[in-house]
Amino acid sequence: MSIFLDETTRILVQGITGKIGRVQTHWMQEYNTPIVGGVTPGKGGTTVEGVPVFDSVAEAVEETGANASVFFVPAPFVLDAFYETVDAGVRFIVVVPEHIPVHDVMKMRTYALERDVLALGPTTPGILVPGKGKMGIMPASLFAPGRLGIISRSGTLSYEFAGILSEANVGQSAVVGMGADPVVLTNLLDILRLFEEDDETDGVVIVGEVGGEQEEKAAEYIADSIKKPVAAYIAGQYSPQGKRMGHAGAIVRGSAGTVGGKCKALEEAGSTILTTPIHVAEWAIKNNLK
Repeated sequence: MSIFLDETTRILVQGITGKIGRVQTHWMQEYNTPIVGGVTPGKGGTTVEGVPVFDSVAEAVEETGANASVFFVPAPFVLDAFYETVDAGVRFIVVVPEHIPVHDVMKMRTYALERDVLALGPTTPGILVPGKGKMGIMPASLFAPGRLGIISRSGTLSYEFAGILSEANVGQSAVVGMGADPVVLTNLLDILRLFEEDDETDGVVIVGEVGGEQEEKAAEYIADSIKKPVAAYIAGQYSPQGKRMGHAGAIVRGSAGTVGGKCKALEEAGSTILTTPIHVAEWAIKNNLK
């Protein structure tokens, strides 16, 4: 049983009637993801890709038994949609949209923590559990079932690492996009803890990037509590100080958030530092993670 998606997961797509929601619903269903309903206020009673649409999350949960939700809701409406979803009893939420105000994310994070809700994002490609389903926009063809977990701050690099591993016949237990914003709903350390406790995961790859202190905080936990092998790659080695590199959270200010500082902390904690993504397959095979 996966720590994120398993045989009991029943998923809603919020914003399902929008262009992105429609397209991604199609591709999630192509990967046999258990989508049971969609939510768009004012569009209740219609269908998208054969999925019934409801006006509210509460109605959708009552009719379908949904317990998870993936958001393709426009950024200005995400906060209210998040409150509504949590209040309806949904306990796993993936927030794909970007450009959500930081203060909104902070409110969502507090609301989720107080109510024991696991939430990923914002600005995330989502999550994919090979062979079981996906919530978000990850391209399923690059993934293969196995026992190596991936946690990534970068969407495209999560695909690249999965593709390199799959080509080397190293499958993944789950690939998690934690989100690329300065504030995220669930921190790297907390996701790492879930993988450490998961009996279907034998090792973990961290795909980090410049900016913030997510990797440094995770390093403290790795040093104290992680027994499984961990490898880490930090993107942005040549990023100039003070310049944002693609993501809102990928910015170096002063001496904080540098590639060197992150690599040093993770290496001292016992992680293997990968200088390029291609080395991940060699590391996985060496650690018997095939």
